[in-house]
Amino acid sequence: MGKLFGTDGIRGVVNAGLDAELAYRVGLAAASVLAEVTEGKPKFTIGKDTRISCDLLKGALISGLCSAGADVLDLGTIPTPAVAWATVEYQADAGIVISASHNPFEHNGIKIFNGKGFKLSDELEEKIEEIVLFGANNVPRKTHREIGKVSYIAPRAVNDYVDHLVQTVGGELGSLRILVDCANGASYTTAGKLFDRFESLRTDIINADPDGLNINDHCGSTHMDSLAAMVRAGGYDIGIAFDGDADRCLAVDENGELVDGDQIMAMCGLDMRRRGVLDGNAIVATVMSNLGLRIFCKEQELAFIATDVGDRNVLERMLAEGYKLGGEQSGHMIFLDYATTGDGQLTALQLLKLLGASGKKLSELASVCSRYPQVLLNVPVRDNQHKQEVMADAELKERIAAEEASLNGEGRILVRPSGTEALVRVMVEAKDPQKAQQCAQNLADYIKKI
Repeated sequence: MGKLFGTDGIRGVVNAGLDAELAYRVGLAAASVLAEVTEGKPKFTIGKDTRISCDLLKGALISGLCSAGADVLDLGTIPTPAVAWATVEYQADAGIVISASHNPFEHNGIKIFNGKGFKLSDELEEKIEEIVLFGANNVPRKTHREIGKVSYIAPRAVNDYVDHLVQTVGGELGSLRILVDCANGASYTTAGKLFDRFESLRTDIINADPDGLNINDHCGSTHMDSLAAMVRAGGYDIGIAFDGDADRCLAVDENGELVDGDQIMAMCGLDMRRRGVLDGNAIVATVMSNLGLRIFCKEQELAFIATDVGDRNVLERMLAEGYKLGGEQSGHMIFLDYATTGDGQLTALQLLKLLGASGKKLSELASVCSRYPQVLLNVPVRDNQHKQEVMADAELKERIAAEEASLNGEGRILVRPSGTEALVRVMVEAKDPQKAQQCAQNLADYIKKI
């Protein structure tokens, strides 16, 4: 990866690494690069989540885009997958999302989709990065009628996107009582409209009152405890949680127990196979998926395809080999028949359709895929460069091998650098939860000393 683009675009704390000047140069560079491969003025969609810094960055990005001659369709506050969808639907040449997904409000990010709704290629990212870092002053600023213009189409984009999502399930979803957590994020503009379209659903929505600072703040898919308690107390059939940009979806069953991405893929995978639409008879997941999903796939005679962490890696494998279902334990799910990226609300609809049609409780459906005890520790390191030094440490590799040997073939260990934060993640799975915790803590303690 380059100096700017990580596994999920450009990320940073606003005005402490990611600022308006950088955003302006990204806009200039993106418009310049896309102009080389399009006829006439390049056209961009742009959307954002609810962070206080989004307008700051959006204004700078649009200034850069228009200065370099690109036209802009401003989608307003809208989920990340909606930007990918709208880029294709409105025949734009690229789409830009301003979001840091599940991270705290002080973080933000810039992610670019190509005209087909997929994440921008490494080659184009590198060209943009080269201009941003070294050649922004050489990008010609347009004048007169060549300057780009902005069209604000937020209400239309929200309604069109909701229409698209509704069409993916074709009909009612069953008489279910659901509780939806919008994480005070981008889905607050769409979730109410979406679930109200299904008359048989009885829907309550929480954490849909963003103030710029409360996105992901003890709510949404990274903080499930409150949702679980409310589902239990309120007698709901299911609780659904999105993250800040709504590309993730997790659930809790009627008892308030977590239903993670692995279990959602297992349930949907079985249903897709039954309907004859699970191409390749496979589920594409990452090395972070629980051992339970691997065992489930083996028992059900499904292929388990493992990729490196990140929905980008999952998608690349799906496209390369023609698979239709993939995702991550954390809640990114890709239904390639309907979307080009992870889409939390699309995932929720697929799960609700399955739940309503089955006549069963969610706890029963989810039980097809057991979860092995798993411990995940996030170990802070000095900076992104130090992550690589930690991973190259010879003694760390020896310690990982020794801890894994101590599991006696009844577990696994994965140590990896975060793709977006200055963290090293230590994951241990084992039949014995205490053993998993001790192994993870031993490795985390050593990493802190490196």
